Order: sequence, then structure tokens, then C-alpha cells
Amino acid sequence: MTADATLTAIGLPPAGAGSVLLIACGALAREIIAIKTANGLDHLDLQCLPAIYHNHPDKIVPAIREAVEKYRETYAQIFVVYADCGTGGQLQSACAEMGIGMVAGPHCYSFFEGNDTFADRDEFTAFYLTDFLVRQFNAFVWEPLGLDRHPDLRDMYFGNYEKLVYQAQTNDPALTEKAKDCATKLGLPFERRFTGYGDLTPALTAIKR
Repeated sequence: MTADATLTAIGLPPAGAGSVLLIACGALAREIIAIKTANGLDHLDLQCLPAIYHNHPDKIVPAIREAVEKYRETYAQIFVVYADCGTGGQLQSACAEMGIGMVAGPHCYSFFEGNDTFADRDEFTAFYLTDFLVRQFNAFVWEPLGLDRHPDLRDMYFGNYEKLVYQAQTNDPALTEKAKDCATKLGLPFERRFTGYGDLTPALTAIKR
């Protein structure tokens, strides 16, 4: 799939209006726009790769490379709004090779909670949901795992998890209730943590014009 097909502008000025391009996971679009608006980051333009790459990390690095090649001459700077995201270090290596920055951390669950805090928890038996994944639970969790067709597989997939942790970026009672429903569907105890945007805010506000 080409960069033209995968990159989607998300409600921001036309490409080239700012001096910095953010190439981001589509699952982070709301959060990036909120941070941009709250902090007056008008020098940042946003282009998003499909959020479903969350489930297909092998597609991330090739798509990032293609996007950087497409926009390198248009922008003074490009910044990648992904963490490692299951690429096994390949995204970090590619960004270093291309001379562009990226968000630090192993994945969005870590940087939303704060990478240092997340690492200190040493929490290997928790299943995490963000605001986006609560909204898109069926499309990104339930259906891709075939649980809509074979609910009997639930315990095989989730039997070793001890809880579902909802990392809330916003205080939305309706989302919290939906997250509780997700935990019930997976047969897991529920925990809600309000993380806000975590390390994502300082990562974006540190990008200068």
C-alpha cells in the first residue's frame, strides 16, 4: 500500500502549513490533536497511518519509510509518533538511520502511563486498553481474535491475565462503563487508571519550530 493510500490528514491545516510533520498511529489522533490544541502547537502538522497497524506491527516500518521519503522535502523536520510498538527495535533503527525523532518507550501503554512508572510496575499479567481501544474493542480485540465467532476461545487467550487495566486519557463516564463491559466480556477483574496523555505531552511540546 502506498503512502498516499495509508496517510490520512486528521482535521488540521493542509500538508506543509506547519514546519514539522508528525507521522503518527491513527489510534493516537484524538490525543495528538488535543495536545496540539491545548498547547498552541500550530507548527505541527499531522498525518496518520491506519490505526489497525496496531495489530500488524510488521507494516509500520515500511509505511514510515515511505511516508518520510514522500514528505522529507516539504518539511523542515519529521517526527514519528509511535513507540517501538512491536517492531523489535526496527522502528528505532529506521528512524536513527533517517535522522528523525520518535516517541520513547516500548508501546503506547507505557508512554501514556509514563515510561518510568510503567517499567517500575513490572506488570506482565495485565491486559491494557486505552480510550481508543475501548471505543474500538470489537474491531481491534474481539473480532480479530475470532471471539465473535468462537467465544469458547476466550479463556485460552486470556486465561493467564490477572486483570484488565483501562488507562483513561479522559474522564469520560461512558467510556469507563464500556471498559468495565470489556473486562466482563474477557472474564477479567477491572482496574481504571487515569493517565491523561502521559509522556506524549512533553514529547510533542519539546518539538521546536
